[in-house]
Amino acid sequence: MAGEAERPDSGRLRVSGKAQLDEFSSLQQVARQARRNLPKHVWDYLTGGSESETTLRRNRLALDCLALRPSVLRNVSAVNCGTEFLGRPMRMPVMLAPIGSLQLIHPDGAVAAAKAAETCGLIGFTSSVTQPERAEVGAASAAPKVFQLYVRGDDAWIDNEVKTAVAAGFEFFCLTVDTAMYSRRDRDLINRWAPTSRRRSVEGASFQASLSWDNVKHFKDTHDVPLILKGIATAEDAGIAMEHGVDAVYVSNHGGRQLDHGRGAVDVLPEVVAEIGGRAPVILDGGVLRGTDVIKALALGASAVAIGKLQGFGLAAGGEAGLVRTLQLLQAEIEISMGLLGARSVDEIDTACVEEDEPVVAPHVTSPYPMIEFEELEYDR
Repeated sequence: MAGEAERPDSGRLRVSGKAQLDEFSSLQQVARQARRNLPKHVWDYLTGGSESETTLRRNRLALDCLALRPSVLRNVSAVNCGTEFLGRPMRMPVMLAPIGSLQLIHPDGAVAAAKAAETCGLIGFTSSVTQPERAEVGAASAAPKVFQLYVRGDDAWIDNEVKTAVAAGFEFFCLTVDTAMYSRRDRDLINRWAPTSRRRSVEGASFQASLSWDNVKHFKDTHDVPLILKGIATAEDAGIAMEHGVDAVYVSNHGGRQLDHGRGAVDVLPEVVAEIGGRAPVILDGGVLRGTDVIKALALGASAVAIGKLQGFGLAAGGEAGLVRTLQLLQAEIEISMGLLGARSVDEIDTACVEEDEPVVAPHVTSPYPMIEFEELEYDR
């Protein structure tokens, strides 16, 4: 996976003083605190899916149906999970996924996420439907950043969005392509609540619905900015993306929040990786909540994973410092699992490290945290 950039030593992430949040020794505790801190409608927005939430559960099921195959006696005294993405180093193969209305989860919103990404040596996505505005996010962090756009205008409008994002300090651009229609998310409907991102999507729905490969061609013909397409779910579309010169493919079903009864993201991954054949990096999100989830995705060919819900848990639990602590814990899980697997670097994680197996728990968005009965927790507000 390493290209021109030298991989960083994965190192140890540190946050000083009160911000250490040392009381969180497990990702389970982070998620529990997030559940306590968030109002019910925001928790449901963060963790829910569309309609029957079948795709949401399949994301988790796809990960749970993979078992790890360890190799022993490999001298794993030095394990480094550092990697790179399009020439930019990352301390671990994890990105912060774009989340709409991030300010609902924590008042500092996208700024807190961008600062945490910089502290942890990662690349973060900023959604066009979150706050604060991109200029403030760009000024808050010098780390490489991706601006993710929901299209609300024609090609000239997109061109202006690209120029504005680049001027604000964003190095990469991302088009989300799986939201031609805004889905019916039953939790939000039952709560009689809609986030700002939902209202904005209704206002510009015709432009997102009319988005086509012609717009992708125009982008690549017009801009010298790396383009990522988020929402690829078939080998066929991955192939078309390569024909259009797309710089990175992002396998995602929107965390189970768009098309219901879709395949789990990890189930989609092998065919996309095979179609791309190393021509571009592949990002994956969907159900990733533990370090072993990251390793499974890497084993099936992902260059990196992006975390959405887990990012939200960290921010809800303690803002910027809470997210940094979450990333510390995730990195520890990745490194320990790599050592136990017999992998000293991410290049040593491949298909030989996984095999299909039966899941042991019923899949659910919080099933990776079995020591917490989320439905029994009381909301603090």
